[in-house]
Amino acid sequence: MPYQNIIDSQRQFFNTNATKDISFRIQQLKILKNAIKTNESLLYKAIYKDFKKSDYETYVTELAIIYHDIDLALIKIKKWARKKRVSTGLTNLPGRSYILPEPKGVALVIGAWNYPYQLSLSPVVAAISAGCTIVLKPSEIAANASAALAKIITQSFPPSYFKVIEGGVRNTTELLKVKFDTIFFTGSTKVGKIIYEAAAKQLTPVILELGGKSPAIVTAGVDIDMTAKRIVWAKFLNAGQTCIAPDYILVEKKMEAALLVALKKHIEKASYSIDNRNYTQIINENNLDRLITMIDQSKIYLGGKFDKENRIIEPTIMNNVSFDDLVMQEEIFGPILPVISYEKLTPVLDKIKTMDKPLSCYIFTKNKNMRQQVLREISFGGGAINDALVHFIEDNLPFGGVGSSGIGSYHGEYGFKAFSHYKSVLHKTFLFELNLKYAPYTSQKLAWIKKLIG
Repeated sequence: MPYQNIIDSQRQFFNTNATKDISFRIQQLKILKNAIKTNESLLYKAIYKDFKKSDYETYVTELAIIYHDIDLALIKIKKWARKKRVSTGLTNLPGRSYILPEPKGVALVIGAWNYPYQLSLSPVVAAISAGCTIVLKPSEIAANASAALAKIITQSFPPSYFKVIEGGVRNTTELLKVKFDTIFFTGSTKVGKIIYEAAAKQLTPVILELGGKSPAIVTAGVDIDMTAKRIVWAKFLNAGQTCIAPDYILVEKKMEAALLVALKKHIEKASYSIDNRNYTQIINENNLDRLITMIDQSKIYLGGKFDKENRIIEPTIMNNVSFDDLVMQEEIFGPILPVISYEKLTPVLDKIKTMDKPLSCYIFTKNKNMRQQVLREISFGGGAINDALVHFIEDNLPFGGVGSSGIGSYHGEYGFKAFSHYKSVLHKTFLFELNLKYAPYTSQKLAWIKKLIG
């Protein structure tokens, strides 16, 4: 296997125990931050070549998040890695029980193209914090961003500790033949199943950050203008190429007309365009063609135009949409926003429950009962009430999916946990012990055991 030597060298380095030293991990985090800072210009230029993403949006949605993750880890890593005492049962007294976090070992991180820096390096920050060695496979779809990452990492780290491997499906397939100690993948559910199957052959644990059709549910009585403003921002950021973007809107019928007007207002107010530095291209022609086929011209409320040469689709709202329409058959992952109206909340929640569990769910309501009904009945990875997308940046909230939208979670300490094994230890003394567990077994010993154990 072509990559076996790289993984062998990383496993050999890991087995020296160097990465288990907290001061070593802190040093590597600082090296990573400095490498990104020093090469910000290179990163901006590379991602612009891939899909015309502005410096502003690249910083806010990618680099700022990575810097924050590093700074948080530098502050919290000693606490996260600390031995944790837990209580000991009567049957093991005198003794002490504790849990020791330890790195899983050699980690494979497979990044995604839509946020090629953040979705590659945030998991890497977690892996470094936990004490793993890392192989990073950036998405080949954002080819220029991938090359920039490879250049920066190669200049900053020895390959026996942190190595970037570029390439497409063939390279990933070969990588998955090698035994890793953990795999972290961000991408589509379809590819996630392939990763999971390959990992199962090696009994390698996985964290899968996938996707799905994330609903935004709007009920009567909300602040309709603020609701529309927040949905528009969340949906059309990165031209809709965001795994937790609102995929479609479910709006109470009596609010539909007002919501459509407000959505139109805020789309026009934003003046989305690459020239205005608040919009991006669709990443490639295949995705562009896929999105164009979803646009039903008879159901366009706003937008619908596209520029194939420049890979741009203008913000598009479709209404009079049903769950049977093509646009509702798969995750959109682009700047198309279907609107479905409903009369009663319960039937529409029943419909959502027949679909794959979404990565996110957003409920815009002032009605406590409706809010609680959605939270109680709909299973989803994470979400927000009266806003969208912003739960992603909360360190104390685990980020991850459920069912078809993912396995496992990360962010903050949850990222540290994702790349760690929590080793259980019982520490006994030699001073004395009860003889209850030793033969001969007697009725009197059994009586005492029943009293102790209950």
